Amino acid sequence: MRLRPSKKSQETSIGAAAVIAAGRTQLELALKEDVSRQEILNRYDRYAQDLYDGLSAVYEVDAMFPDLIRIITEVHRQRSPQLRHRDQMRILQPDWFQQSSAIGYVAYADLFARNLVGVRSKIDYLKELGVTYLHLMPLLTPRPGNNDGGYAVMDYRSVRSDLGTLEDFSRLAEDLHNNGISLTIDLVLNHVAAEHEWAVKAQAGDTKYRDYFYAYSDRTIPDDLEKSLPEIFPTFAPGNFTFNSAMQAWVWTTFNEWQWDVNWSNPNVFMEYVDVIGFLANQGVDCLRLDAIAFIWKRMGTNCQNQPEVHSITQALRAAAHIMAPSLIFKAEAIVGPRDVVHYLGQGVHAGKVSDLAYHNSLMVQIWSALAARDGRLLSYALNNFAAIPTTSAWTTYLRCHDDIGWAIDDADAAAIGISGPAHRSFLADFYANEFAGSFAHGVHFQSNAETGDRRTSGSAASLAGVEAALESGDSAELELAISRLIASYAIVFGFGGLPLLYMGDELGLINDRTFLDDPTKADDNRWIHRPAMNWDLVKNARSGKGATGTILTTFKSLVRARQELASFHAATPTSISTAAHGAVLIFRREHAAGNLVEIFNLSETTHYIDSYGVFQEKMFEHISQSEMSFYGLVPIPPYAAWWLSAKK
Repeated sequence: MRLRPSKKSQETSIGAAAVIAAGRTQLELALKEDVSRQEILNRYDRYAQDLYDGLSAVYEVDAMFPDLIRIITEVHRQRSPQLRHRDQMRILQPDWFQQSSAIGYVAYADLFARNLVGVRSKIDYLKELGVTYLHLMPLLTPRPGNNDGGYAVMDYRSVRSDLGTLEDFSRLAEDLHNNGISLTIDLVLNHVAAEHEWAVKAQAGDTKYRDYFYAYSDRTIPDDLEKSLPEIFPTFAPGNFTFNSAMQAWVWTTFNEWQWDVNWSNPNVFMEYVDVIGFLANQGVDCLRLDAIAFIWKRMGTNCQNQPEVHSITQALRAAAHIMAPSLIFKAEAIVGPRDVVHYLGQGVHAGKVSDLAYHNSLMVQIWSALAARDGRLLSYALNNFAAIPTTSAWTTYLRCHDDIGWAIDDADAAAIGISGPAHRSFLADFYANEFAGSFAHGVHFQSNAETGDRRTSGSAASLAGVEAALESGDSAELELAISRLIASYAIVFGFGGLPLLYMGDELGLINDRTFLDDPTKADDNRWIHRPAMNWDLVKNARSGKGATGTILTTFKSLVRARQELASFHAATPTSISTAAHGAVLIFRREHAAGNLVEIFNLSETTHYIDSYGVFQEKMFEHISQSEMSFYGLVPIPPYAAWWLSAKK
């Protein structure tokens, strides 16, 4: 399989208008007995041009359009009355995920509550936390054994047998909906497991399915590609191609030898994923996290990430979803640089037409950087230089996730404030692995690359913030500082705007869990150190408000309550960022018609003073602590203070 050039021409044999009109006629005839036919035809009229434009930038549209309409028709037919009603409600409130009331929670189903039935039993806990958006980490059936934490999917249409059945999954979605919680799951776009039906058929000699992958009979093209391709997992999965003896070919395997990259230049692959998206939407999924989306288009001489065709394909997928299941949204998992990541929410011709959500990886990295340096100037410079995103989209903000931290400090951003990018990245890797004098963190290196000097970091939020070290030392003052550091960090995440995500266990301050070393399927991947099982006995104790976990849980609930009360946290409102002259005090400003906010964060364990002029009004209300505050002259900002301030109520 050779790399196919992108089809850039917008011309087809019969033209866009004719193709779109024929598709509408096909849809209308196929659904002539459907009571909601006019609703889907209206959606088709709205999104057919987006669909066509996205497709025509990559594929020859004429031949594939009728088959695509058949898939859309069938998905709509199988959509339940409850989900069709949900579609109508979400059409009336398309900004549901942008609201200040939107609070996300991220968990592995088995680590959170053993299985899907268990998750249903914990919905009251999620409501107690104020959660309105639940992301359950990979739960579609993966390959047996090593499976990259579930991201080597063997079957997109079933769930892991240890978690339950597809019926259990649909019941969970329904129960979540009935309790005001939307459901997100992962859809891996770049690759499938070597045991997936497509790959099995390819290995058996089926030429149709061989063309679903990149398979080369010799090393000529792979060797040329390797010249510009990075290694994602250099420690345990070096290189990007694996020889398959059944096919006598070198198969493209970016992530692991048992994760086969799919060939998105093949229109049949696009059709397969539209069908999968419709199937998952019909199980009650509200949001699909598009895993590894940056990698799906390949081009010789590049790193095969962030290619323009990625955004055309996403536009076409999103348009198809808008027509067949409009309550479904997309979240782009694009952990790439600031100049690239904004394109996953839409820039230029794709503005407002691709993913609805995207991870703000830079915010996460910059928070940890600012805490280590006790200085927010790099954070302020880097984030203020992000391009604007469509007002219909939102960042998902987070402090930690299931993955490692790659220290994505841009050299130009670092130089702009007078520091070295490589040196700062090295400092952060040392600091968070507790290899720097005075470090409070207990993290571990992940995927150290001797050739590039790249060292990523694993570790739970609490351990990286110093809670583990303070517990080990028994130093109560250090524990208080570490808890304040953790809470202040999350107050930045919740206060930035967008849709904030709380990673399971952070609301209790769960520290690193090294029991993964006892599991041979996990022992080689130290990211499992920050994927602990939920401690429900700890939850019971924390609800009393006593002790370290009680303090953390109580303060998290205060953050959520305060955020949900403030309309100014709507994601369409941008945040402007500055620091005090010394850099240790970070200042956010959010201007909104419902009321302006000033947010103050001390990034250090030292009290700092800032002039009240131009920052504070004389009397203000602090929403996290629900207290009135007075300001004049030089204002002391206590260690790790986190204030959300508005004009006095």
